[in-house]
Amino acid sequence: MRIAVITEDGRTVSQDLDRAPYYLVLTAEDDEIVDCELRGRPGNLQSQVKSYEDSNRAVARDRYTCTAGVIADCQVLLCRGMSLDVYEDMQARGIRPVISDIVPIDQAVFSYLDGEIADHVVPPQ
Repeated sequence: MRIAVITEDGRTVSQDLDRAPYYLVLTAEDDEIVDCELRGRPGNLQSQVKSYEDSNRAVARDRYTCTAGVIADCQVLLCRGMSLDVYEDMQARGIRPVISDIVPIDQAVFSYLDGEIADHVVPPQ
């Protein structure tokens, strides 16, 4: 299983999907991490979309679609926040989004693998 984690520094789960420049992709086998890769996210979404209200939702979704291709081989995306549109887009791509309040990446990943992570699902808008 491949687990993508949105991150700014490779050690902590990022709060903001828009601003984090990386995905840390971890490969897990038998509840152990066997590989780890830092992948850059194309473009800076924060600079491309000034605000959700100022942009067309379809255009904003297209920008997220571009970055989702970087983790197309992953089954899970861990982060600390994302919009409902992005959450649903990830689900439609077969990637399970998990929103958690756990900050250290290793703690978040092992909590997920152990089935103990609390998923703070995005409320409907």
